[in-house]
Amino acid sequence: MHGFRAFLGKELREITHTWRIWGLPGFVLFLALTGPVLALLTPELLKSMSGTAGMGGVVIQVPDPIWRDAYLQWTKNLTQLITWVLIVMLGAMISGERKSGTAILVLTKPISRPAFVLAKFVSNAVLVVVSIVLGALGTWLVTLAAFGEAPVRILAESTGVWLGFAIMMVAVMSLTSALVDSQLGAAFLGIGVLIALTLASLWGPALEYSPAGLLNAPNTLLLGQQTSTLWPLVTGALAAVVCVLGAVWAFGRKEL
Repeated sequence: MHGFRAFLGKELREITHTWRIWGLPGFVLFLALTGPVLALLTPELLKSMSGTAGMGGVVIQVPDPIWRDAYLQWTKNLTQLITWVLIVMLGAMISGERKSGTAILVLTKPISRPAFVLAKFVSNAVLVVVSIVLGALGTWLVTLAAFGEAPVRILAESTGVWLGFAIMMVAVMSLTSALVDSQLGAAFLGIGVLIALTLASLWGPALEYSPAGLLNAPNTLLLGQQTSTLWPLVTGALAAVVCVLGAVWAFGRKEL
């Protein structure tokens, strides 16, 4: 793969000098810092609502919030909002470069097509990992300040499991973005994969052995419920490898 290291360096530098350094990290940090505060205030908001005339005198009994509620807010944001943002954002990973003509300019230099695709995958995976690690750190700090308690291990485990799923989705989006010529089309394919995994998670064997088991694993771990993430992580890693290889093959057959 000629030119992989040089092009990867260029991609990483470009992230730090464009809107992408503020886009995903900024969104993740906003959710991370506001999640514990929302978990702390929600019971009081519900109690205040129960006293209004519109509630007909119904009293809502809400337990006092604890650190686990703040962490659950974080994992829910990961599995819901941030996953969808990733899919839409990464739809242009390769298709956007082809549409803008950047890919032609890059490939006129001593950079092979496989190196181009792999550098795109690695640079975006790095962006996701750094953003989520910073977000988890922010969640931990605010949770500690708000609740006086914030266990590190359970937060690291639940976040790490989701990161395994996220990296697989970066690989999936590498493939969809290489297959189609538009960001919207790639995003629709990525959403289709997410829906398929969500439906598969309703089936026991798929939940236990396939990447579908990673969807609900962060919340399950936080709730202290019995779950096994070994096989979902292994099959998720294999799926990521297959998708990246598929992206290399698909991009190699495209006319620029």
